[in-house]
Amino acid sequence: MNKNDLVTALSDKAGISKADATKAIDSLFDVPTGVIAATLKSGDDVRLVGFGNFVVTKRAASEGRNPRTGEKIHIPASKQPKFKAGKGLKDSVNP
Repeated sequence: MNKNDLVTALSDKAGISKADATKAIDSLFDVPTGVIAATLKSGDDVRLVGFGNFVVTKRAASEGRNPRTGEKIHIPASKQPKFKAGKGLKDSVNP
């Protein structure tokens, strides 16, 4: 399912126009101004009971190797957005 399919499904399910469905999806998922991205950037988690959690995890700095030359390279510390599916979503996929 791509974004257009999602817009169509949301407009049909909620009984709203495709324009309104597009605005709703964009306001939720748009990067970097969407609700989820902005909440994660501010340091908070997004918890949707039964669906799942969006969280930010910290990744420590490490050393890697350039696969072509074998040279060691430094990989800086970073923050990674992650999604963990909730029980309801898992149960709906695995009946």
